[in-house]
Amino acid sequence: MSIVCVTGTSTDVGKTVATAALAALALSSGKTVAVCKPAQTGVDDGEDGDLQEIDRLTGSRVDLLELARYPEPLAPDTAARRSGRSLLDLADVVRAIRDLAATHDLTLVEGAGGVLVRLGAHGFTLADVAAALNAPTLIVAASGLGTLNHTALTVAALQAAKVTCAGVIVGSWPAEPDLAECCNLDDLPDVAGVPVLGRIPEGSGALTPAEFLAGAQTWFVGRLLPVSSAGLRRRS
Repeated sequence: MSIVCVTGTSTDVGKTVATAALAALALSSGKTVAVCKPAQTGVDDGEDGDLQEIDRLTGSRVDLLELARYPEPLAPDTAARRSGRSLLDLADVVRAIRDLAATHDLTLVEGAGGVLVRLGAHGFTLADVAAALNAPTLIVAASGLGTLNHTALTVAALQAAKVTCAGVIVGSWPAEPDLAECCNLDDLPDVAGVPVLGRIPEGSGALTPAEFLAGAQTWFVGRLLPVSSAGLRRRS
């Protein structure tokens, strides 16, 4: 079994689509896959959240687990207090993920926002979850200005928590990248100290499951999941 955490340099950088792409590739290689979203915020009860997006993109072949949901689009601990709902507990989250991993080849854990966003009681974060699970963590980063600093800070936060950073995925790569985006792709490995493992074209979340899998097979370096030690060079 293998557990991999997926975090972002911020919110809305493409974590869910990146997680779906990793799941789709693992499924295509014959692996059993589960995805856990410890805390979903900004979605009312009965509405589709991030896991339902992953379910759609992977053709409903992934086992899904959401541990808590809070309607307001806030950090999970704040949203929990405002809603009157229970805060997540680190030990319970770790136990639930280990239970999933015991029956799946690959278990992906998608965080909320950035790596130091507080998920529950006593301010625990995805970095704490990853450390408790001894799970490598992938960073999904934005493509534009600011991403070098944000990615380097995220890597530093993981290192401080003694979590292995497996690499960076650019979560939404534009069809016509500007100068900063092209330079960022070249500079990220040096600035962040970890490899860029792939880039996902913008709009990929609107693809059909078949189109999504076909695309995912070209978005990453190498064919083995969850990571490759190779770098990614900018393609023209």
